[in-house]
Amino acid sequence: MILMGQDWAADEKPSLMGEAYRALKEAIRNNALPPGFQGSEQEIATRLGMSRSPVHEAVLRLQEEGLVRIRPKRGVVICALSPQDMKEIYEVAIALEAVAAELLAAQPPELRHPFCDEMDRLNEDMKQALSADDLDAWAQADEEFHRSLVERCGNRRIAKMAQTIRDQYHRARMLTLRMRARPAQSVEDHQAIVAAIRAGEITAAHDAARSHRIRARDELLPILLRNGIRHL
Repeated sequence: MILMGQDWAADEKPSLMGEAYRALKEAIRNNALPPGFQGSEQEIATRLGMSRSPVHEAVLRLQEEGLVRIRPKRGVVICALSPQDMKEIYEVAIALEAVAAELLAAQPPELRHPFCDEMDRLNEDMKQALSADDLDAWAQADEEFHRSLVERCGNRRIAKMAQTIRDQYHRARMLTLRMRARPAQSVEDHQAIVAAIRAGEITAAHDAARSHRIRARDELLPILLRNGIRHL
């Protein structure tokens, strides 16, 4: 029996189910299986070149993460996100990342300084990607920055919740990547977050991370509405 809130990561190991989970999640994140797609588990298994059994287990896990919905006798539906969904997702991201930055700033210097060095390197990657006008590379470094922020804060529950919403808003980020203004401000925001963490300034780190995500939300949502994007 699959229990709500089951800690899948605790049992993560190379397996057919793990392979199916990763392949199916990547297909959803990159719109190979677009929002609203509906198919049977067997059809999805055929697309992935796998048997139905590991796909069934992967689908159960992805349903718990909010990426798919199982409809009895009608198959699996890839969940679509509305602008209202994105608003709620960003509200969660704002809260989680602000607390994560606060926790990182509270860590002892021997822990937070090496972390900040790594984050500075990611910011440099973002700057170089922008200089080369490589938005895909910029987006990859940006995602790694936000992933590291929550995964290294020392709170596993924050990291787990952030992973779920990160997968959900990835499609929106990539869809609007070339609709937005040049994202130079993101590098400056990141630098402010890292500087506050490095200095051990807990309130400043919290505020910098919160302000950054609020700015991102306030930039993204009008783009969706302006372009009539109701489902993504």
